[in-house]
Amino acid sequence: MKYFTIEELTRSSVAQTRRIENKPDAGQQSALVDLIENVLDPLREKFGKPILVSSGFRSKDLNRAVGGVATSQHMKGEAADIYTGTKEGNKALFDIIRKELPFDQVIDEKDFSWVHVSYKKSGNRKQTLKL
Repeated sequence: MKYFTIEELTRSSVAQTRRIENKPDAGQQSALVDLIENVLDPLREKFGKPILVSSGFRSKDLNRAVGGVATSQHMKGEAADIYTGTKEGNKALFDIIRKELPFDQVIDEKDFSWVHVSYKKSGNRKQTLKL
């Protein structure tokens, strides 16, 4: 893990404010490592500039608090919402993921306000979506 850390992917201001525990178990932590090593770190290499994480792992309680869907891959440690600070940069992330990296889902969220990306150990669907 060169650019991203487990701590970065589990940090949440909502969890801190509401005192919600947001610690992944061993399986969820393993999934986070896979996400970092297979998608996020290679993406940072290809993009060449810092990438920020707005949401990574979410405990069930945190996912509920932020209005996440009940089947969210964030709860499995398989997903992160990422951004660069500009919609153009976010679109570039989306395109790099879609064209050059393994992924389960890559989602353009709100006209590239951020990008959701997920990765599974096996059975990645390569779904490209716009919400």
